[in-house]
Amino acid sequence: MRPGVRIGIDVGSVRVGVARSDPAGILATPVVTLARDDEADADIRQLAELVQELGAIEVIVGLPRTLAGQDGPAAVAAREYARRVSVQVKPVAVRLVDERLTTVDAHRALHASGRAGRRHREVVDQTAAVLILQAALDEEELRGCPPGEPIQLRKPRHKGRQR
Repeated sequence: MRPGVRIGIDVGSVRVGVARSDPAGILATPVVTLARDDEADADIRQLAELVQELGAIEVIVGLPRTLAGQDGPAAVAAREYARRVSVQVKPVAVRLVDERLTTVDAHRALHASGRAGRRHREVVDQTAAVLILQAALDEEELRGCPPGEPIQLRKPRHKGRQR
């Protein structure tokens, strides 16, 4: 297991849940829920500041695939969000991990803890981020390698270059 803090992200269309691991990379805990800001990217800048402040070694973004394992509109949006995060936090790695049904699981966990359904919205995104990050940490410990798929930033092609 690689030591170091990881940041977990649950990307929603309105809010972004954020979690972090301990420095040993064993336990995920909730941090904050950020409002999405697709125009000015204030949420992405806040994430970049958090990555720097915590000295994170990696950012884990949940990839909400369909039950059939395909990329639907939500997964396409999460991939784009992860790419934008990657640009802001480089050279810190950003990885996508399958997060099917984590929001459903987060609602169940909050209900089981006695939190009223009308108050779930306040923390459900953070809880989903914790579930995403904890699953990634557990997978890395079990398999011995980083989980999910890395975001690869494409190098720009130079005009006029002959192949």
